[in-house]
Amino acid sequence: MPNIIGIRREDRNPWERRVPLIPSHVRELIRVHGLKVLIQPSPIRVFADEDFNLEGAEVQDSLVPASVVLGIKEIPAAFFEEGKTYVFFSHTIKGQPGNMPMLKSLIERKASLIDFERIVDEKGRRLMFFGRQAGAAGMIDSLWTLDRRLKAEGMDSPFGGVRQTLYYQSLVEAKEEIVDIGEGIRRKGLPPSLVPFICGFLGYGHVSQGAQEIFDLLPGNDIDPLEFDEFLRRGDFSPHRVYKVVFREEHLVRPRNPAVAFDLQDYYDHPEAYEPILEKYLPHLNMLINGLYWTPRYPRFVTKKYLRALYGGAEAPRLKVIGDISCDINGAMECTIKDTDPRDPVYVYDPAADAAIPGVQGNGPVIMAVYNLPAEIPLESSVFFSQSLMPFMPALARADFRGAFEDCELPLPIKKAVILFRGEFTPAYRYMADFLK
Repeated sequence: MPNIIGIRREDRNPWERRVPLIPSHVRELIRVHGLKVLIQPSPIRVFADEDFNLEGAEVQDSLVPASVVLGIKEIPAAFFEEGKTYVFFSHTIKGQPGNMPMLKSLIERKASLIDFERIVDEKGRRLMFFGRQAGAAGMIDSLWTLDRRLKAEGMDSPFGGVRQTLYYQSLVEAKEEIVDIGEGIRRKGLPPSLVPFICGFLGYGHVSQGAQEIFDLLPGNDIDPLEFDEFLRRGDFSPHRVYKVVFREEHLVRPRNPAVAFDLQDYYDHPEAYEPILEKYLPHLNMLINGLYWTPRYPRFVTKKYLRALYGGAEAPRLKVIGDISCDINGAMECTIKDTDPRDPVYVYDPAADAAIPGVQGNGPVIMAVYNLPAEIPLESSVFFSQSLMPFMPALARADFRGAFEDCELPLPIKKAVILFRGEFTPAYRYMADFLK
């Protein structure tokens, strides 16, 4: 009898339309690898039930026969069955309180948990991610936010027509609209109040690359952060172009000891020895896009204190929108005081009141902090993710979870991601037992 894979419907929120395996890859698993695939029906999934049915999958509510169940987002605690293996983004490795009941349920049912987030290569780089898709969706949403903010302030907006990412049929359609907007900027130019239009990007990884891919559809020029002051001094700004500046770590911090030179590895190892310097650029930016990975060990790059000073003057600042794609609450962008969802994606951070004001009007930057941006482009996100997952699927489907963990013949990147093995924490994750006390 063939090994059986189950794919559950996503039910965490009404915008989650992604799927871990697309229909064509399901067909390959069935026809080439001799597996059986069960998929729960879903009225919102980006691929219709019939698409999977036509490729040989069995569409049914019950996943009881499946030994391995795949999902994307967190799974309700009541869903788990005795002894089964579940593969999804669990968001548990930092002890996230809201997901501890789910983790306890997995332990009680002696189930195995493999977390997509922990599938890494020999250098510790993640192999399963939606970073580039998050960046693209976040940039589109940020331009949509900027358009709303400019119009709310009674200003001409060159970004009219851009929609929230959720309302495009595909990323291709969204890109076509951004290209059209760029052509308008090239022909007509920007309103004088937006010249020079400068967008800053924090980071250079997958998230930032995805955001820049969208922004680069506009007619633009790059500014080296080290030449930023000279760029402003020259003043030969074009109204027919937008400007992009990408900040790496060496542009974001400096050693507290002026006699010490910046060293990237030293910064990673001893971030407390460095102080943030991004804020000197902020008065000159129209928009800031944050795609940095951040933990509390590292400095905050936009602080509430600075924003109180920036927005406390008589003149309205140029900075209109902060697209916080990384979405760390009170994190690198301290003004991200809550996350948002596609139904209500933005708020104004009011520095004087230290409060989130609904909408786009108010004395402060508009914060775009949608926590689940890849779900806004479910087609491209699902295709990319499925392509990354497929090389591991045959071995994962045939792995024997009945013996000892050491003897379980899983590909090494998958084995590194096993948090629970038949209800027990594996050696790399034993620290997580403290989260349940």
